[in-house]
Amino acid sequence: MAFGGRLSKSNRWVKLADMIPWDIVEKRYAEKFKSPVGNPAYPVRVAFGALLIKEKLKITDEETVDQIRENPYLQYFIGYKAYSDKQPFNSSTMVYFRIRLSADILKEINALIIERAEREKREDESELKKDSSQDDDKPKDPPENSGALLMDATCIPEDIRYPHDVTLLDEARQKTEKIIDAMHDKASPSGKKPRTYRKKARKEFLRFIKNKKRNTRDFRKALKQQAQYVSRNLRIIKEMAEKTGLGMLSRKQYRDLLVISEVVRQQMEMLENNTRSIPGKLMSIWKPHVRSIARGKAKAMYEYGAKISLSLVGGYATVDRISWDNYNEVEDLKRVVNEYKTKYGFYPEVVCADKIYRSRDNLNFCKEHGIRLSGPKLGRPNGDQKKKRETSRIEQKDERMRIPIEGKIGEGKRCYTLDRLSTKLEETSETSIMISFIIMNLERFGRDRARSFIFVLYYSIKSLQRHVFKLFLRGVQCFVRGNFWNLSPAIT
Repeated sequence: MAFGGRLSKSNRWVKLADMIPWDIVEKRYAEKFKSPVGNPAYPVRVAFGALLIKEKLKITDEETVDQIRENPYLQYFIGYKAYSDKQPFNSSTMVYFRIRLSADILKEINALIIERAEREKREDESELKKDSSQDDDKPKDPPENSGALLMDATCIPEDIRYPHDVTLLDEARQKTEKIIDAMHDKASPSGKKPRTYRKKARKEFLRFIKNKKRNTRDFRKALKQQAQYVSRNLRIIKEMAEKTGLGMLSRKQYRDLLVISEVVRQQMEMLENNTRSIPGKLMSIWKPHVRSIARGKAKAMYEYGAKISLSLVGGYATVDRISWDNYNEVEDLKRVVNEYKTKYGFYPEVVCADKIYRSRDNLNFCKEHGIRLSGPKLGRPNGDQKKKRETSRIEQKDERMRIPIEGKIGEGKRCYTLDRLSTKLEETSETSIMISFIIMNLERFGRDRARSFIFVLYYSIKSLQRHVFKLFLRGVQCFVRGNFWNLSPAIT
């Protein structure tokens, strides 16, 4: 370090850096960061480490850059050999880090971390078996089905305004008015600007939005008015584009124009069909990839964001699916169970999941492979009271086993950024979701390491006590027989 001293090995960032297989990650994904032109790309460790720091500390991109510049432990975490007071990179570069480290890549990195954690756990268990009294026992073959697989699905809300059709059209109207102003100022600033009725449209919108006793008729009237204003603006833009083209628009304005055209088309179609929903309905101009996810929770019937399927094995979480469209999580059970079989060589003994997973197809699949799917059985209850109590006990046990995956989802939404994603793009939001679960797995890895150290220390002391006791008995036996020379080999 520039001001003297060395980093402490007990620091959390030093421990966290030791858990990640940086050499494998750098070797596999360095090609993603190479560019034939321009400045040399940043190493994968810098990009991945910066994203982990941002998610763990729940800070902005700008604050992440400042924290790395000021903190030598964070610089060590991203691979610096010595402390530097210079800015490591621009905060806007974090967006490119999220784009290049896609959700698929992060899923593979997450699998590497879980694999390393499980390998260390197996090594510690083998060490404990060597020190235990069951040294001479023959290794048992693994059972046909073993372990528990926990499954659940949840929605990751996006940071958007609550979607209201009239408000969405008012926003579209304001954006089209700005596009008309920009095109007019660049094409013919001295000419007459097309009439847009913006003041009248704004008054009508405010009159509707401030009315606390709105009915269906008021809603349809306001919706039709705003849709007509936006349609008029789009016709004006089309006429102006035929003369001057759309090259004068910025990239964002052109993107907004495409999204607004689809919004108006959908709203007019819903007005004609007298319905409030349509397949692929846009909820935001700013984030057009967001859809409504029907969850039926006590807080709200709908959530707006990505829906994910999650599985938990041994305390480590895996994101099995990320989708921006609503889907039925029942479809994921067979695929996830087969992936479990491919990874471990056997099927799980029990799959703990919600009742929604208990479809007939899934029940038949689990029965065919000897898997117990948690939840009540279909059909009439068993008349035998003894079997009924046993079945009830197993159901309660499975329900308790399912608690950790609910806790994992709650941990991500309370302790990390899964309660409200602030990223703008579809791919960057998926990256943020994956980074959150990687951080949670690393935290679990650290706790398992500490627990393993305590267990190894405990069993080592226990083994030492056992050997000292054997030595004591040997000494007593030699004293009784008078053969003190037999004690020397035992002491040695």
